[in-house]
Amino acid sequence: MRTVCPSHHVRFLSFASTSFYFPFYFAIFIFTYYAALIQINIYIYIYFEIDDDDDDRVNGIDFEEIHIELSKRQQLSPEFQAINPFKKVPAIVDGRFNLFESHAILIYIASAFPGVADHWYPADVSRKAKIHAVLDWHHLNLRRGAAGFVLNTVLAPLLGLPLNKEAAAEAEKVLTSSLSTIENIWLKGDGQYLLGGFRPSIADLSLVCEIMQLQLLDEKEHDRILGPHKKVQTWIASTRNATKPHFDEVHNVLYKLKLRLSLKQSSQADGERKSGIKGPIISKM
Repeated sequence: MRTVCPSHHVRFLSFASTSFYFPFYFAIFIFTYYAALIQINIYIYIYFEIDDDDDDRVNGIDFEEIHIELSKRQQLSPEFQAINPFKKVPAIVDGRFNLFESHAILIYIASAFPGVADHWYPADVSRKAKIHAVLDWHHLNLRRGAAGFVLNTVLAPLLGLPLNKEAAAEAEKVLTSSLSTIENIWLKGDGQYLLGGFRPSIADLSLVCEIMQLQLLDEKEHDRILGPHKKVQTWIASTRNATKPHFDEVHNVLYKLKLRLSLKQSSQADGERKSGIKGPIISKM
């Protein structure tokens, strides 16, 4: 049975600077996406659902978003440390209750606020425990593989770090093993979602958004990694379709970063080609 807490007003501390309502699953996208890409987690907002009768049903969560300027190291301030002693975003303040860690926040929001559809985080104890198992597995496997591989093949130069081929190779092993585990274990069942579900849960969104960072790879590399896992690809498409248009709206940030990387690589390639062209030989006669 869900806990009903009608008087919540949540303060949401993130590095984003806009304040408006989002779907519940839109929030999850943002949390997971930034956690994977740049070790920053953000999320919370509201739940939005198209119910079984295809009627729009909007359930709002009253919140105030507070912008934490990471570039100014505001996360290291005594005020923020009082909320999260680990000095990282995201964090929430709900009355006198402070909470940090992305999955913990997701679970709290899904449990504490009325109107969040049961399939995101079921009331059934056994189903809920299995979702916890997926989320726990995620941190030590898929996240470590995907984030490590993308960092050491694509993102490192943007962060002022050298590319590390050995670390990339090790991360690729973990990533490949994780994709196989998703395909052969977590997607085992009658439904198209994790744990045989017929509708997505917070675990589906968390893992799908982790995999989405592979979009930063060039097309050939992306197909090499993800191509053999047809069931995973179908599951990603199902999760995306179930949460349109918010899935694509959130991942626009990812697509823009990919374009930036592509332009940078093209510029570098052009420079290398030009430097390899010898100037014309001028006769001294």
